[in-house]
Amino acid sequence: MQVPQDGEDLAGQPWYHGLLSRQKAEALLQQNGDFLVRASGSRGGNPVISCRWRGSALHFEVFRVALRPRPGRPTALFQLEDEQFPSIPALVHSYMTGRRPLSQATGAVVSRPVTWQGPLRRSFSEDTLMDGPARIEPLRARKWSNSQPADLAHMGRSREDPAGMEASTMPISALPRTSSDPVLLKAPAPLGTVADSLRASDGQLQAKAPTKPPRTPSFELPDASERPPTYCELVPRVPSVQGTSPSQSCPEPEAPWWEAEEDEEEENRCFTRPQAEISFCPHDAPSCLLGPQNRPLEPQVLHTLRGLFLEHHPGSTALHLLLVDCQATGLLGVTRDQRGNMGVSSGLELLTLPHGHHLRLELLERHQTLALAGALAVLGCSGPLEERAAALRGLVELALALRPGAAGDLPGLAAVMGALLMPQVSRLEHTWRQLRRSHTEAALAFEQELKPLMRALDEGAGPCDPGEVALPHVAPMVRLLEGEEVAGPLDESCERLLRTLHGARHMVRDAPKFRKVAAQRLRGERSLCAGLQTSEHPAGFRPNPELREALTTGFVRRLLWGSRGAGAPRAERFEKFQRVLGVLSQRLEPDR
Repeated sequence: MQVPQDGEDLAGQPWYHGLLSRQKAEALLQQNGDFLVRASGSRGGNPVISCRWRGSALHFEVFRVALRPRPGRPTALFQLEDEQFPSIPALVHSYMTGRRPLSQATGAVVSRPVTWQGPLRRSFSEDTLMDGPARIEPLRARKWSNSQPADLAHMGRSREDPAGMEASTMPISALPRTSSDPVLLKAPAPLGTVADSLRASDGQLQAKAPTKPPRTPSFELPDASERPPTYCELVPRVPSVQGTSPSQSCPEPEAPWWEAEEDEEEENRCFTRPQAEISFCPHDAPSCLLGPQNRPLEPQVLHTLRGLFLEHHPGSTALHLLLVDCQATGLLGVTRDQRGNMGVSSGLELLTLPHGHHLRLELLERHQTLALAGALAVLGCSGPLEERAAALRGLVELALALRPGAAGDLPGLAAVMGALLMPQVSRLEHTWRQLRRSHTEAALAFEQELKPLMRALDEGAGPCDPGEVALPHVAPMVRLLEGEEVAGPLDESCERLLRTLHGARHMVRDAPKFRKVAAQRLRGERSLCAGLQTSEHPAGFRPNPELREALTTGFVRRLLWGSRGAGAPRAERFEKFQRVLGVLSQRLEPDR
């Protein structure tokens, strides 16, 4: 999809359906992620994004922010909650390609446009669409010129005059409002009678010039009392303009969606009875890298992924993995409905409760799936020995970027170390020898720092304090709660069991702190001291949609087993792929 340019006509977009009722729009939305843009008759022709998310049809009205006309910039901006865009096509393109939720409350993500199948429509711009509540016709209405004597018949009529409304389709409320920044304004009052304000100039009769608009911003919002209950509530962030000079009128950059702070009532609320099992890893999420029916390990997709990871510095990849891990764990991006359903504020608390069984299974599968994918990155290198050694070095550098004090993503670190310590990888003697010869620093860091750290984390004795850790190591606790026995002698296993339970209690207690630390990591506040701020990865994290998708559980599962095999039982899938990795390992370095 081509990036829309400023001022591009809305009617020329394939996903725009013109004037369409809510019921007809919902009938066109079949799958999660389907969306279209329509002109709502009940909202005076204002544009509405209709989408289907988690089985429900949702509707979001697009807000329009009028700006003071200046050369080189648009006359209006459009927004839902966060970022403002010069056109509605640019807004739709950003939310669709970036996989960002349309609102914090619903978490709805649009990914699959429902295209218009009707006859060719006449094009009109966003300004024409948004001029006033009476303009819901897609065809351009006749424009009356105030400079002609014929227009005197239409002067002096109030907004409520039926004759005046029949004579012209241009509502008086459509007069332009200009400003530099947006604030909320009430609906404009009728202009009243202006016939006695005529003056003569250059032989023509013209109306008296309107009052100069105030310098206060003009952000038009519908009256809340008239809003139909079928529309989702949006909370647009409006920059403050009090005490700012003209040179400082530009709004500050909006905070990313994962930094949205929970209100104090939500953070301090008591436990409530859970309503349903919660999943933070949707299985039916559409993919921009895989087709609807893909085969396991498609060569073209593997080639694309290789180039994608090579384009990103290990520090950037670590932050992408931290973002996806925080979403999969339920630490960031949790909606109010999800919190209400699970009875607690975050997935870290849910993991310790009986009704967190489904989430625990999801995280176990994510850990094993990412470890298999990491091992495949090494065992799939069928070229020279140096190529496999470079793949090992890449995994070691990623693990260093994930360790405490850096990104602090311990589940991601455990998955990468699981790939490096997998028997099919650790048996490659020639490859490891080449790593020590060509990349000595990485080999020493793996042996002297990463392996002891991982051993301590598995035993419940590693670092877990918020600050140096953004997301704690949950795998030992999850395995324990799912009935897996602690290995080792009886006295050692009991001590390890107690440490794991003690760490779980501290994890639940510090869940709000972990959330704040994770948001700070993603914002880049700790990048410099952690050694992550480089020319390839400057401060201020902006996720790449394709790399972010490549690290999700659903994508990796479909990549390894295909769209059909991804639905097979988990134990069966892992056993078969372990055998595949064993064959690849033997092919690279056969046993003597």
